[in-house]
Amino acid sequence: MDKRDRATLFRDRLTEALERAGWTQSQLASVAGLDRSTVSQLLGADVPRLPSGHALGQIASALQISSDWLLGLSNHRGVATEILEQAVQMTEAPRHPVDEQVQGWISAAAGAKIRHVPAGVPDIFKTEAVLSFEYEDPVRRTAEQAITDAQAQMTLLRQPETDMEIAVPVQVLESFALGQGQWTGLSAKIRRGQLEQLQADLSELYPSARLYGFDLRQIYSVPFSVYGQQRVAIYIGQRYLAFTATQYVRLMARHFDDLVRAATVHAHQMPDWLATLAKRVR
Repeated sequence: MDKRDRATLFRDRLTEALERAGWTQSQLASVAGLDRSTVSQLLGADVPRLPSGHALGQIASALQISSDWLLGLSNHRGVATEILEQAVQMTEAPRHPVDEQVQGWISAAAGAKIRHVPAGVPDIFKTEAVLSFEYEDPVRRTAEQAITDAQAQMTLLRQPETDMEIAVPVQVLESFALGQGQWTGLSAKIRRGQLEQLQADLSELYPSARLYGFDLRQIYSVPFSVYGQQRVAIYIGQRYLAFTATQYVRLMARHFDDLVRAATVHAHQMPDWLATLAKRVR
């Protein structure tokens, strides 16, 4: 940016910050420990000027705003601690990552790609019978709540602007088919019905929704979701660790792309692969 343009932007942003604070130039000078003439020159000169390093620091500290924002080097108005609090958030979550908060994140990312690595079988595609089994002993939410939330997410997924990629370990889907782990005791009929429903949904929604299967023996991932360029949420169990800083969003998007590149079952192959898996359910 040209120096004169930056000086103009500084003056505009400082004026905006004063209006937000409800301060006069004299109040700013007093709190910042600067001469009133210095503040007047920064705000009222016909030819905008940039402040000295000392004046910039004093003004930013007095107004509790970012000096980088004043200079047009950042779009974050707050001071560093506030920016960090906004960039990294710990939020409560249900036992499984299907809730109103997730729906809000999906809605906010409408028109952008959503990348998702679920904790198990993708919740958005689960049948009512599977959700009822998983929430038979309610922990933080009931089966009815989980079913309602899953249906709401499916409604969002069916919107024409939705673009979602999901990556799941093939071992997770195979364990489900065999009724192992958390699905021990789930009847073969329900497991087969779930796989057949998943196959049908993916066939219907492709290419808006694409499911990839990767091999845990080759590559590993924790459950997480990337919502466009806005946010990445890592599911750590009962809580999300959510990041909005661009570098973290891009980092996790690249990690997801690594999972897709390493996939042993690609999206166009998944319906047929699921059909074969369903036939193995006994």
